[in-house]
Amino acid sequence: MNENALSCVKAAIFDLDGTIYIGGELIGDAANTLKYLRNRGIKVGFLTNNSSRTDEEYENMLVKLGVYETGDFLCSSLSATVEYLKETRKNAKIYALATNSVDEYLRTTGLDFLSENRSDEADTVLLAFDKELTYKKLERANRLLVGGAAYIATHPDKVCPAKECSVPDVGSFIELFYATSGRRPDVIIGKPYPVMARILCRRLGLKPNEMLMAGDRLSTDIAFGLNSGLKTALVFSGETTKELYGKSGIKADVAINDVNELVNFF
Repeated sequence: MNENALSCVKAAIFDLDGTIYIGGELIGDAANTLKYLRNRGIKVGFLTNNSSRTDEEYENMLVKLGVYETGDFLCSSLSATVEYLKETRKNAKIYALATNSVDEYLRTTGLDFLSENRSDEADTVLLAFDKELTYKKLERANRLLVGGAAYIATHPDKVCPAKECSVPDVGSFIELFYATSGRRPDVIIGKPYPVMARILCRRLGLKPNEMLMAGDRLSTDIAFGLNSGLKTALVFSGETTKELYGKSGIKADVAINDVNELVNFF
């Protein structure tokens, strides 16, 4: 164990499911682990690809779990997508596939998100994790994509973990639209792509190697860190086993049983 591997870290960013909690229950003494990091001067944040909820909804959930405190930050692929759109397509007319609560949030952002009856005016399609998806929404979005609208997806995850079995996520919708329109997204915002890292560096005023990405998935969390120049901590409390890690050829800065072992590095 290289105890100096994370010595330059000023902010620690945590994936949620499989890293901080599993099935709504905290992993070990995660709440006190995060307190320890804050007391050591490390800024604590949370990062999620799931765009079916607003950041406010996630923050409320984390407060109830006892892991989110004043001074912490949260970034979802949803809020990062809004920031990206404001930077690159601030005058766009956007048709979004999103849940009702997310749709309400999007209409407060100052961007022009179109209602169903104005969808034909759209020049951009935003594909979020729409758990209330209807066939009419699919038809509208597909027609816009075939017509050449810009195509932004919040994240690439093909499935979302659930109690009985995994359920289709945005990545599955991406494959559906590829089959019907021949299009893949022009831009994907969430992990493992580096867009969110650039946004976080700007928000926090930090260099990439001053931030740590801690998560349980090699294909999203660790790949995101490596693609973005962040420090990385792989935890074996979720998707990735030690055996899978050994066979992957991927090297995180540290690989630990669960997030609570981070206290050994700060």
